[in-house]
Amino acid sequence: MPLFILFVIIPVIEITVLIKVGGFLGLFPTIGLILLTAMIGVTLLRVQGLSTLMRASESMQRGGLPAKEMAEGFLLALAGALLLTPGFVTDTFGFLLLTPGIRSQLATKILRLALQKGTI
Repeated sequence: MPLFILFVIIPVIEITVLIKVGGFLGLFPTIGLILLTAMIGVTLLRVQGLSTLMRASESMQRGGLPAKEMAEGFLLALAGALLLTPGFVTDTFGFLLLTPGIRSQLATKILRLALQKGTI
């Protein structure tokens, strides 16, 4: 079921939203907005990624395991993929993952689940 959602339902939702936004704004403003969100996303991703890399490096220098930073790095990579995927729905989720507070809470939950399942 998750793959069905990923490969069928999400693209259908994206196309529907693109058609609605395109009908409201017009073709070229919609394309421009998609390109703008991708450029903003890549810029934010670069800044956030470097910040996470620095925190991971500092954690390792102190002798700690940068588990949370690694989880946040994974979420940043996911955010980048979502932002580079054309569409407003994926952009929304990508920008949410770029929000430090949301990303940090999600990384903590991922680590907690991984510890419960014994995968870490």
